[in-house]
Amino acid sequence: MAEPIISFKDYGFQYMAQASPTLHHINLDIYPGEKVLIAGASGSGKSTIGSCVNGLIPYAYPGESTGELLVGGKDPAKESIFTMSQIVGTVLQDTDGQFIGLTVGEDIAFALENDCVPQDEMKRIVERTARLVDIDHHLEYAPHELSGGQKQRVSLAGVMVEQVEVLLFDEPLANLDPAAGRATIELIDEVQINTGAAVLIIEHRLEDVLWKNVDRIVLMDEGRIVADMYTKDFLTGDMLLKHGIREPLYLTALRYAGVPITKELEPQHVNSLQLSEKEKEQVRTWYQTSTIQVGAAHGAQELLRVENLSFGYTDQVMNLQNVSFSINEGEMVSIVGRNGAGKSTLAKLICGFEKPTAGKIYLEGKDLSGDTIKERAQRIGYVMQNPNQMISKPMIWDEVEMALMAGNMSPEERKERVEETLKICGLYPFRKWPVSALSYGQKKRVTIAGILVQRPRMIILDEPTAGQDYHHYTEIMEFLKELNGQGFTIVMITHDMHLMLEYTPRAIVFCEGELLADTTAAHVLNDPALVERANLKETSLYTLSMACGIEEPREFTKRFIAYEEAHRRG
Repeated sequence: MAEPIISFKDYGFQYMAQASPTLHHINLDIYPGEKVLIAGASGSGKSTIGSCVNGLIPYAYPGESTGELLVGGKDPAKESIFTMSQIVGTVLQDTDGQFIGLTVGEDIAFALENDCVPQDEMKRIVERTARLVDIDHHLEYAPHELSGGQKQRVSLAGVMVEQVEVLLFDEPLANLDPAAGRATIELIDEVQINTGAAVLIIEHRLEDVLWKNVDRIVLMDEGRIVADMYTKDFLTGDMLLKHGIREPLYLTALRYAGVPITKELEPQHVNSLQLSEKEKEQVRTWYQTSTIQVGAAHGAQELLRVENLSFGYTDQVMNLQNVSFSINEGEMVSIVGRNGAGKSTLAKLICGFEKPTAGKIYLEGKDLSGDTIKERAQRIGYVMQNPNQMISKPMIWDEVEMALMAGNMSPEERKERVEETLKICGLYPFRKWPVSALSYGQKKRVTIAGILVQRPRMIILDEPTAGQDYHHYTEIMEFLKELNGQGFTIVMITHDMHLMLEYTPRAIVFCEGELLADTTAAHVLNDPALVERANLKETSLYTLSMACGIEEPREFTKRFIAYEEAHRRG
């Protein structure tokens, strides 16, 4: 039998800044050619596992380790970062921390330049790799000009140019649109097959990762491995929800219908399901007898109106073209579309960070063109996609409290408001921590808290749940829904199709700077033509309903979401 390429034996690790260990008694072997998913709630230790494998621990994150770790037969603690980078290729969750070059092409070529690859060959490799990840039209762009998803593709290309033995992906889907996420999983699968490298994926979006075969799933909880099982065996149990991970939608739907999840069902993916006629009938019966009604849309007064809005960062390229829509008071709306479709640009225009080339934006009937960014911020809160671009204070408490300091609130009122917000965002235990000690996902929650603490009339959130485990995802979204119930208007730019289905009755769809559709969330993901044009992905509920002979997949999706909400609320 082959020797493991990664071997943890009774391994433990404690960060220098922490009072207790993050990892406890880790025993894990990963073999060449294996694809392993490491899942777990935020703070469970899964990213620390990755940092141990690629050598960032102990060099970037010092601490004390116990037990034994070998990667490619070498102890990372005794080797240089350069040596480990030739064994392990890493795509980080925080892509901004991984860029080296001044342009996309330079960044992809960085490893090749270190290896003294001839220029002509280097250019061919860079162009071929860029085409594989669909970033070849941006080789001359600077990294800061790219969207979050485009940055992720550049990082992936930079890893792919090297022949490494281990490919490590830390939340590779966090900033990608659904179709791009699926393409990334397909690409990772293809690269793994072609290179024979071991693949280690650290990711919350379990269903998306399982688009392609995964050999094993390792589940982490509080620094310990609580499960290490073949995928088929793992999905038949109830480990996921117990440990803060959302199970695939099609499995949840089957459970609601009373269909047992067994190994014989082949539950690894919705397309692999082996449903008997009896089980299909169970699903149809559940659908037909479900009487839960979906709430009606808001009919309140108009809050925001966008009229014939156009904008371009350059004179040659228009990022938004003649966009018009309105949002009423108390609505909860998703804005969706592929990376680079213009979603974040629209938010910047609404908040005043950019000025439109043409068109108008009105809030409560008032033209906002004369308002400053500060004046708009008093009524429109904006949570950016990248938390590193928002945080300005070294300590968590100070960062969240900062927005309240300029007002007339007493210290006691500020304390109460900050504490309430930190608890809702899952940050109260870390209230005295420095921001620098947080993970990327935890930083994201700090920025959300910094906006929520102000209680604005309208909140725009750019990817509010990216990098969040199911527990914190639900906590944040339920709080946003509670605010929405109190009359606050919530607008979310998101790639999370379940978020759109579960929490927003309405979805505004963008494609290449144009408003493609303004319709119900259920309609968006049950219209194959619209899904393809917007670079989205059909929900597995659509696939399941069609497999069971249900002719109204849109209604099936609506009933599932309503049933799930009622089930969650008891």
